[in-house]
Amino acid sequence: MRKYAVNIAVLLLVLAAHAGLWAWLNRPSEMTNWQGSIQALSFDPHRADQDPNDNSHPSAAQIEEDLALVATVAQGVRTYSSLNGQDEIPAMAARHGLTVIAGAWLDKRQDSNQLEIAGLIRMANENGNVKRLMVGNEAILRGDLTVPELIRLLKDVKRQVDQPISTAEPWHVWLDHPELVEATDYIAVHLLPYWEGVPADQALDYVARRYEQIARAYPGKKILISEIGWPSDGRMRDGATPTLDNEAKFIRDFLVMARAKGWDYSIMEAFDQPWKRGIEGAVGAYWGIFDAQRAAKFPLAGEVVAVQNWQTLAAIAAAIALLPLLYFLRKSDNLKPQGQLMFAGLILVAANLMVWTVHYGTTQYLNAPMIAVWGLLSFGMLFLLSLILAEGFEMAEGLFARRMKRHFTPMRLPAHIERDRHWPKVSLHLPICNEPADMVRRTLDSLAKLDYPNLEVLVIDNNTKDPAIWQPVEAYCERLGERFRFFHLEVCKGFKAGALNFAMSQTAPDAEVVGVIDSDYLVEPDWLKSTIPYFDEDKVGFVQAPQDHYDWAGNAFKEMINWEYAGFFHIGMQIRNERDAIIQHGTMTLIRRKAMEGVDNWSTWTICEDAEMGLKLMHEGWKSVYINHRFGRGVTPDSFAAYRSQRFRWAFGAMQILRGRKSWLNPFKDTGLTLAQKYHFIMGWAPWFADAMNLMFTVAGLLWTVGLLVLPEYFAFPVTLFLVPTLAVFGFKLAYTFSLYAKRVPCTPMQALGAAISGLALTYTVGKAFAIGLFKKDKPFLRTPKCEDKPAAIQGVLNAREETTLMMMLWAAAAAVAVVYGERDREAWVWVAVMLVQSLPYLAALVLSMISAVPGLRWLPFGRTSARGQLPAAGQVQTPGAGH
Repeated sequence: MRKYAVNIAVLLLVLAAHAGLWAWLNRPSEMTNWQGSIQALSFDPHRADQDPNDNSHPSAAQIEEDLALVATVAQGVRTYSSLNGQDEIPAMAARHGLTVIAGAWLDKRQDSNQLEIAGLIRMANENGNVKRLMVGNEAILRGDLTVPELIRLLKDVKRQVDQPISTAEPWHVWLDHPELVEATDYIAVHLLPYWEGVPADQALDYVARRYEQIARAYPGKKILISEIGWPSDGRMRDGATPTLDNEAKFIRDFLVMARAKGWDYSIMEAFDQPWKRGIEGAVGAYWGIFDAQRAAKFPLAGEVVAVQNWQTLAAIAAAIALLPLLYFLRKSDNLKPQGQLMFAGLILVAANLMVWTVHYGTTQYLNAPMIAVWGLLSFGMLFLLSLILAEGFEMAEGLFARRMKRHFTPMRLPAHIERDRHWPKVSLHLPICNEPADMVRRTLDSLAKLDYPNLEVLVIDNNTKDPAIWQPVEAYCERLGERFRFFHLEVCKGFKAGALNFAMSQTAPDAEVVGVIDSDYLVEPDWLKSTIPYFDEDKVGFVQAPQDHYDWAGNAFKEMINWEYAGFFHIGMQIRNERDAIIQHGTMTLIRRKAMEGVDNWSTWTICEDAEMGLKLMHEGWKSVYINHRFGRGVTPDSFAAYRSQRFRWAFGAMQILRGRKSWLNPFKDTGLTLAQKYHFIMGWAPWFADAMNLMFTVAGLLWTVGLLVLPEYFAFPVTLFLVPTLAVFGFKLAYTFSLYAKRVPCTPMQALGAAISGLALTYTVGKAFAIGLFKKDKPFLRTPKCEDKPAAIQGVLNAREETTLMMMLWAAAAAVAVVYGERDREAWVWVAVMLVQSLPYLAALVLSMISAVPGLRWLPFGRTSARGQLPAAGQVQTPGAGH
């Protein structure tokens, strides 16, 4: 009963927090109320799917509908053209009681200008509701006409009409050209503080100052504010932020101020115009008081909220999250309430981001290319959310599990049972290839000291051409006695898997268990007696112990990567073991022979034959046992190049397995694997797929930055909605790493930092391996070098040359964006932050490579602050249960 009460309390708490956050973010804004009609609205009747640049124009019926809608809030309209059906606007407006400020669009095309002027004159002379004329709109600002050219046109029109005439230009054009003022009957000035980068809360003061500046410069001259407004969406410009709240507040406050001051004005504008994105950027589409579907964006009186339908969106997000929440809470009886709250909160965050992503896509004016980009970014966001949820669950379980249900420790049998029980014969297989003889001899010595009564050791040297390398090992095996047998294969197809299959063909007929260890491992004498009893259970197919290392003390590079390896075995493998879904490794593993032969031994089509073997055994229904106790230790890779090569092989092999066994991992079919096992194999390797996406994002980001710098009229900064999660994921991964290391890995904070740097340094390598693996099935086996020569200092850079190149390119891109955009566009700093965060894995690779290569850096004090987690030397046996 208490369990259900806690689950209900967690559910209600997270749902209440969810609703409260939505309500707080959308709390109503108090604004000045406007009562009355707007004097005039800038009127462009093009619909969302129409573009005058493509000769796509509204029909007469659509214009009539728009004018009827405008008449509900305004007294008049301002037009910009007399062509393409807009010359009929005055007659239509008259039927709705609207006055017209009629305009003619002038540019560099002289023929078009003449047609526009002729149409304007006809509109003025045939419609009594045309009260003012505007010959041109920002033609001087754009440089389409010179001031003398425009004055000649103004005089020509003035002779043929009775209405007051002017031309529309920004305030500074009027101040710079008093001769233009003299040629007009009134000043038609554009006051658009957004384009000046003025913050919304200072915008009205700015408008008043500019108006008074013009009034003082030309006393007695009539002034019409021919465009004034604020966009509801788009890019920030200096301190000017385009939001719905800011648009509503600015327009409502301005209307009240204009009435108090007796100003004439035309609000910019009636309807959102998506086609303007092509000339003004994204912000050009969002100046209307109605959206492109002709719905009011905000009321002119009463409360304004940022998202008008936020209750619906919040309810949809809660509905999407409800079933996952209920399922999770039902299955999370092993989690403390803190863990339940943490992961339940993550589920709701994911649901909200999904809803908001769809909401954004459906409320923006996206053309086909933009829809494609939005779709790709949405897919990336969905993948990131699934990754966060997977790692979030691992984090909750790692930090807040009440107990580990499948907790295996070394078997310590009473002496009389140990003496009398049956000990099955174990055949240990040691594949070697070009390995130093001294290192292999140390491994053989440790195997000779195993405290186990029924044992054979098969050493299979494969593909080693130099007899001086393998013959000393052969001779040493002969010295160790009949339990040790040596085989040399001049040519062995399938590399390590092929050698292990050969070993199976030579295994003693009475051997019941097969073990595999690497050529550099020093094993503890009690390894077999502590693990073999688990095979007494008939369903156990293999028993796995962690990898570990003995040569890292006093070497910063080796210490860093040692603890990176350790993190997986202390955290990931323990959590996977809870659902019988561990990754089998090719060392310190013991396999029931019957199980192996039932799955046709080792597969040679993948370079990760060990992980694939574990998957095959699980597929056939065999259970695994993971004992988080160090029974053996090997050497760490000697250089960054070796470390990277090893991880490339693991990542490429993982992709081979995902491709080759994809039908087994289908979550919607009964394939022999449990749903939990499928989940762990897919999501366990998902972070490596994310590294491949990170590499693609890096390249795309660099190309996009070039577009921002070279073709700014066509490229805008990506929407913050898609950028912030990228930064959040990086922060989450840091929290994930350091919190779980602090809880589960016996190392110091400095060692945890070193492990984090080491893991980060492999981002490019893993991403590259996964990307190649998407398109290529076969990759030669890459042996992990052991005891290789130490590289020169210059190798530090050369070994990470690809990562260093990408890092420098990202830094250069970030610097260029900061210089070009930084002073006037705060959105640029989000992009700069993304570029810098993207560069951190490449920086980590260079740092780790330099620590590996430069002798003076190998003594950095990672872990010297404490002896915690210091691994014992080979031959020293830990006490029972140690390492948990």
